Amino acid sequence: MHLTRVRLVGHGPFDDLTLSLSDEGEAPRPVTVIFGGGGVGKTSLLGAIATTRPGLAVALPARRGAGGKPPFAVTHWRLGVDEAARPHPLRVASPNAQLDEPDDATLLGRREQALYDRRAVERGFVVLLFSAARWFSRSPLLLTAPERTVGRYDVRAAPNLDDATRGDLTRETKQALSYAAISSALAGPEPSPLQRRLADLDATMRQVVTALTGLGGHDYLGADPLTLEPLFATPGGEAALFDELPTALRHLAAFGALTVRALFAAYPDLPLAQAEAVVLVDELALHQEPAVERQLLPALRTLLPRVQWVVTTSSTTLVAACEPGELIALRRTPPSARVELYEGPLAVVH
Repeated sequence: MHLTRVRLVGHGPFDDLTLSLSDEGEAPRPVTVIFGGGGVGKTSLLGAIATTRPGLAVALPARRGAGGKPPFAVTHWRLGVDEAARPHPLRVASPNAQLDEPDDATLLGRREQALYDRRAVERGFVVLLFSAARWFSRSPLLLTAPERTVGRYDVRAAPNLDDATRGDLTRETKQALSYAAISSALAGPEPSPLQRRLADLDATMRQVVTALTGLGGHDYLGADPLTLEPLFATPGGEAALFDELPTALRHLAAFGALTVRALFAAYPDLPLAQAEAVVLVDELALHQEPAVERQLLPALRTLLPRVQWVVTTSSTTLVAACEPGELIALRRTPPSARVELYEGPLAVVH
């Protein structure tokens, strides 16, 4: 499943904003970078996408002191492997959306949306959000009931946007890394569907995480045989646990590990290279060095080719690595507080 279009009405600083995430041929773009300074609605945009999707559609918070029509979002999704036979995108709208269409069309859309809400609970329909409030504590590995944690994707889980108490990604990242290494080793050498699935998980996890942490000179080695903690190799060849990595590399490891884990849990019947997802990252360049920022977008494009990345940033270094058509700029137009959207050549004009 990939995202093709978003419309926001009365949400955050937006009066009525329509954002296309498709190229000229109407194919979803693999990477979309939303650039802007503080207060232009980057987080509001990602939050609206994460809460208006198959399996989860909730009302958007109203502006303080605002009257009149309630805010709403409308998103359009190309289902891909979730329903390959569907020729047109699925529309998902906020429960209180007031659309300019006949009542019969609205009712039909609601029924269709409810149908896919039920289907999303069973398999696929992956949307993953990394909040700008993410951080990493020094917590030990805790791996219990993996079939209900690492091995399960909850499509109805509410995303966390700005709650720092829920922004600690250490335990989830360690669980994903260690589970992949341990389960693959325990599956044994005998070929079976389970053995092949777990081997695919471990191989993909190593490839993706090593490629991302390798931007900072560290390689992922697997699980430590004594502590079962994720183990990495430093540029000097020394062993380092996850807690000993630089903060920037822990962010990169989490992007890779948690995305692979979600694909594994949501698509038990597909090779991970064929699984699809939409990954939303608020402030992708957070804590990253300029040299890493220049390499990060090319790495995301190639590592998981069927994963769509929608990221926000205020970093001009990261923006310089965008390919034509990937950049969307949000800017305020003085003297008003209105936020305007700029695409194509206008997005790179300051």
